[in-house]
Amino acid sequence: MLIKLIIEIVLGAVSGYVANGIMKGDQSSFIKNLILGIIGGFVGGLIGNLLGVGGGWITGIILSIGGACLVVWLARKFLK
Repeated sequence: MLIKLIIEIVLGAVSGYVANGIMKGDQSSFIKNLILGIIGGFVGGLIGNLLGVGGGWITGIILSIGGACLVVWLARKFLK
């Protein structure tokens, strides 16, 4: 259980980092990327469930990156 949590945190951080690169964000901190990745994973999972998409690791990573990109876009839109 602890190993799964650690893996999810690492994948969240990677997803946040990739989303930051896709969205051409600033060179933000590891913590910011981690938070964006975890929130993005949650958002991406919700969207995936609504669309009936789900399954393996690769699908989860893609949904997490897409969700993190959406979270970054929304934050830029509403926090300016």
